Amino acid sequence: MTSSSASSSRRSRSARAPAKYVVVRDHLLALIADGLEPGSPIPSERELCETFSVSRMTVRQAIDTLVVDGALERHQGRGTFVSQPKLDLQLRLTSFTDEMRRRGMEPGVVFLAAETTRATPQVAQALEISPGDDVYHLRRLRTADSTPMAIEENWLSPSLLPGLLEGPLDFSLYQRLGEVDLAPQWGEDVIQGHVASAEEAILLGVPEGSPALDITRRAFHDDVAVDYSRSLYRADRYTLWVPVSAPQPAASRPSALRTRSAS
Repeated sequence: MTSSSASSSRRSRSARAPAKYVVVRDHLLALIADGLEPGSPIPSERELCETFSVSRMTVRQAIDTLVVDGALERHQGRGTFVSQPKLDLQLRLTSFTDEMRRRGMEPGVVFLAAETTRATPQVAQALEISPGDDVYHLRRLRTADSTPMAIEENWLSPSLLPGLLEGPLDFSLYQRLGEVDLAPQWGEDVIQGHVASAEEAILLGVPEGSPALDITRRAFHDDVAVDYSRSLYRADRYTLWVPVSAPQPAASRPSALRTRSAS
């Protein structure tokens, strides 16, 4: 074999051999795929070093990539553990209850507030009513399989659902609106990053200052604003999934809305 051929062969073998940290990373991914449960500790750095005959720096590089990807999470002073799986948060006009059941999870709710109050200017503008008008205000902690997932606040006009708060507080708001032929048909979402306050962190079961997804929504049936909501989702349990497409001619709101806005 010529020197050039030997050199080419060595380059070929080198190109096929994965980096050492990739081998360790793939091993950890295989452990998770084979049943290492969320919350379980991974093998120690020392054990991984001995198993793969690599340096601690290589092991840490492998672990770092999985922490960034969300597969693992570090707890100061305790170690590194398998993360809870994240849910894809696709923006659509479905209730939290229906969405969790679609995923095979058991939805739950804890009512934090259920009252009739006066519409602030912001709420009034969102619902297209007058400031000071009566509105229902609901604030709920939403859970899935008993794990806190989101804090939801809703405002809507009592004229849409008279007597809503007089019965048991075990209802799905979108279901109730559907029962009176006012199911949301379209909406407008505003998505922002948010830092959990002390109270929000306690409710969600995360450290104070943890990141969260803050989604404000106006939901409409035809030209009627039937619900104004603000939902605060745990960022460690959700991945925002948004389909995109090539630009199209600007869409317009229903004609009845344009007519009313112009009057």
